[in-house]
Amino acid sequence: MSATQHLTSEDQELIQSTFDRIAADLGMIINRTVDVSECRAERLDYRAAGEGSVHISFRLGVRIDGVNQQGCFLLPLAEAVSVAGYLMTMSDEEVVECRSRVTLDTSMKGALLEVGNFIAGACDAVLRPSLPEGASIRSEGCQGVRAGVRPALEYEEDLIIGYATGRIDEFPEFPLIVMLPDCVTK
Repeated sequence: MSATQHLTSEDQELIQSTFDRIAADLGMIINRTVDVSECRAERLDYRAAGEGSVHISFRLGVRIDGVNQQGCFLLPLAEAVSVAGYLMTMSDEEVVECRSRVTLDTSMKGALLEVGNFIAGACDAVLRPSLPEGASIRSEGCQGVRAGVRPALEYEEDLIIGYATGRIDEFPEFPLIVMLPDCVTK
């Protein structure tokens, strides 16, 4: 495994725009401040792993010319539950209580799937202008991923990987990772 050397300024701009749009869309739907800072990009020939805690991998299906590849947006479980809880119009106290749960009920799982739809929509809005006509980015569900484990993805070449620091309202900062298949820049 090795980092590839052909990162461009367009890659950095693409990742920054993707993080900014996801933060803006999530902030809008939960009516809370969602900030992103310290954004950086790299190209790798392997998937990145979220460290320190369980993450939710919101899978992104990228379909171009009949070929499907995947990317994902990794969000620590507590933050994913926060966004889903606010989407379900939970109070701040209820969200704080849900952040500490180990298991998720059916309604929370459904809300996480809906969050995935918003994340995919944000990615589609950023990437669509540079994709061939007929290409699309859609949510392909989500799954929990243990700390230090790479999420399962179908991709053919390099991944453009973005790292950032996120923050939802007054909660502590957390790491964000987005992985996009190389085909989104060709």
